[in-house]
Amino acid sequence: MLLNPKLLATLLAIVIAAFITSFLSFLPESNANVLFVSFIATLIVAGILIYFVLDYLVFQEINKMYDSINRLKIKDFGVTRKKLYKNNNPLKKLNDELFVYVSKKEQEVTELKRLEKYRREFLANVSHELKTPIFAAQGFVHTLLDGAMDDENVRERFLIKAAKSLDGLDILVKDLLTLSQMETGDIKMNRAKVDIKQITKEVFEQLEGKAKAKNTTLQIKSPQLQVWVKADAQRIGQVVTNLVENAIKYGNENGTVIVNFEEDKKDWKVAIKDNGPGIAPEHLNRIFERFYRVDKARSRSDGSSGLGLAIVKHILNAHRTKISVASKPEKGTTFSFKLEKAEISN
Repeated sequence: MLLNPKLLATLLAIVIAAFITSFLSFLPESNANVLFVSFIATLIVAGILIYFVLDYLVFQEINKMYDSINRLKIKDFGVTRKKLYKNNNPLKKLNDELFVYVSKKEQEVTELKRLEKYRREFLANVSHELKTPIFAAQGFVHTLLDGAMDDENVRERFLIKAAKSLDGLDILVKDLLTLSQMETGDIKMNRAKVDIKQITKEVFEQLEGKAKAKNTTLQIKSPQLQVWVKADAQRIGQVVTNLVENAIKYGNENGTVIVNFEEDKKDWKVAIKDNGPGIAPEHLNRIFERFYRVDKARSRSDGSSGLGLAIVKHILNAHRTKISVASKPEKGTTFSFKLEKAEISN
């Protein structure tokens, strides 16, 4: 409990008056009357001054602080006044609640900053990716209009290059649209009983030309003739295509790409493995981001949109599963995911 300011002022005034009086008693012309008057005068003046200081400058400020605490809306912090004053330790409890509240707000601000940074990077990447094929096609067309059209060989070669740039632009726009529709829920997965092993065989046939160009061997390993899962056939085909194509594209010459199917009680695990150069550890957490490329030098020369793995991730998330990646430099990379088994009718 706080001391009364009047009592405290009186005690301090007596101490000061006694000190001054004792000091005056050592003067050569001091007498009892002078010392008594000095003591009384000093006591009154000191008492008034000290009381003013204590009451108006100290105690009132302390009272204001307590009043502020009493008027504080405790419900704003998610606790009741009864809960706050439990165990007779209100200030500690209030401090704990304030700490939690501030921590949550700090986390929200951090997340908003992260999203803002991601938005800026995404807009910059989209602008750059769109600009590249547009400027390329524009350059070829303007060159033809400036006179190169008269040369038949040049005309055909430049038109082919312009068409290739526009095809790349078309792929990019379609992939962006697909991602956007998946995030907003406009694209639904039509899950049904499908043989993912057969889908993989069809993907191999589509990519046979690219595999031969790099002398890459494509293999399937499975304990059964058919691998039945619950999935959207078209979208899972897109997942397998992207992963196998990446394995061919970024793998070594004369390499091997293996799609392995492994069965457990409820799921089939699908793993796409290559024996290429692998991915450095610092890139593994970011390869599923839009437009993120491990090899910047080959970023656009391969004709991809840079959205393949992002689309793979979203498709598998829509199937209520996740994709994982394991890689070691010079040892190869393995992408894997699980799909729910489909019941096999007798």
